[in-house]
Amino acid sequence: MSLRDSLTGVVKALRRDDSVPADIAAVGGVFERWVEAVGAPIAAHVNPVRLDGTTLVVEVDEPAWATQVKFFTDTIIRRLDEVAGATIETLVVRVSPGGSQPC
Repeated sequence: MSLRDSLTGVVKALRRDDSVPADIAAVGGVFERWVEAVGAPIAAHVNPVRLDGTTLVVEVDEPAWATQVKFFTDTIIRRLDEVAGATIETLVVRVSPGGSQPC
């Protein structure tokens, strides 16, 4: 199997909607450069989970971080564009299963 086929399979596994064309560079950029884009303090509590087209789903470890992410959504989206070359229009925040209810 080629590397491209392998990466395409990984991208499809990370995305829920297969009808949206995958941008491998954007997906790779978001997941590989997350710490650089958002900074270590945020990355310690917030993780990207899935990229569906221009919608990024992130998971936080505590409800308080969900509030922080919502407050900094525009900055996070801008940084992901600058650092990872990813066009994100919507950021969906959810609390990890070990935390409280989803936001």
